[in-house]
Amino acid sequence: MNFASFTQLPLGQQTEYLLRTGHHLADRAEHGCRLQLYALEDFYAEVWRLVGEERVLFIHLFQKPAVLQPWLDAVRLPEW
Repeated sequence: MNFASFTQLPLGQQTEYLLRTGHHLADRAEHGCRLQLYALEDFYAEVWRLVGEERVLFIHLFQKPAVLQPWLDAVRLPEW
């Protein structure tokens, strides 16, 4: 699913799609929230939840690699 199609989905469907199809890259904490980074076809998604809660507050989508800067220390690539 591409960026434009994904943005048309309601939050619940976006969350399900990420968990089922997205490539989980990293986790980190910020401002009392737990963030998870996913890669999809032509974009990235940050899932924001309050620490200790499962409910998704929002999903921040982006396509520009520069937005990955805060994630660089947390991303672990597989060893070949």
